[in-house]
Amino acid sequence: MEEIVRVDNLSFCYPDGQQALTDISLTIHQGGTVALVGPNGAGKSTLLLHLNGILRSNGVVKVFGRTVDDKNLKWLRSKVGLVFQNPDDQLFSPTVFDDIAFGPINIGHSETEVRESVTRALDGVGMTGYEQRSPHHLSVGEKKRIAIATVLAMNPEILVIDEPTANLDPGSKWSLIGLLERLPMTKIVASHDLELVQALCQRTIILDQGKVIVDGATEHILADIPLLVAHGLAPPEAD
Repeated sequence: MEEIVRVDNLSFCYPDGQQALTDISLTIHQGGTVALVGPNGAGKSTLLLHLNGILRSNGVVKVFGRTVDDKNLKWLRSKVGLVFQNPDDQLFSPTVFDDIAFGPINIGHSETEVRESVTRALDGVGMTGYEQRSPHHLSVGEKKRIAIATVLAMNPEILVIDEPTANLDPGSKWSLIGLLERLPMTKIVASHDLELVQALCQRTIILDQGKVIVDGATEHILADIPLLVAHGLAPPEAD
């Protein structure tokens, strides 16, 4: 399978001195879903933010063979769709239509193309008919779906999503997992939720204190209870 993301010797320190990533190296191939798991402060979100250029540091990050840098940012963000943990960080317009249309308008799509993109994105997340609703009056689960739709409207080849099931009730959580499972693009998911990881992800990478601890098949990693406990992770409940 084609290598679509490559990270070599990436380290990152925040301005307050917090070392968030230390010498991270990994590759991700096209297809399937990869989980990034670990305790709070492990560096999961920081790593995700490097994949579409929101954060940059020493080390090399490449997407489809192109280095993440200033000249590639517009192209990169059409390829890598990032969904934040808190949908309120992604939804800022008066209506759902306006939020989803924002990206296609910004890259110069025609009015017809924008409407087609919004329709397709809403259909993709099961939210057809919500165009004129206010995002701020939706439930958390609905907001998360609309936040995903804002990214789908850009036709990304990679979906990067941070803690998708955070703050969801069980019904909304499993509904969202089903939605993510149906999306065809490569997915990189940061999560504490090992039930989601077990259901959705073929490969799991454990991060802790900004370092890669282990990288392997999800079924093997989730079966190693001492490993999970040592890195602040609650094993999924047995069926």
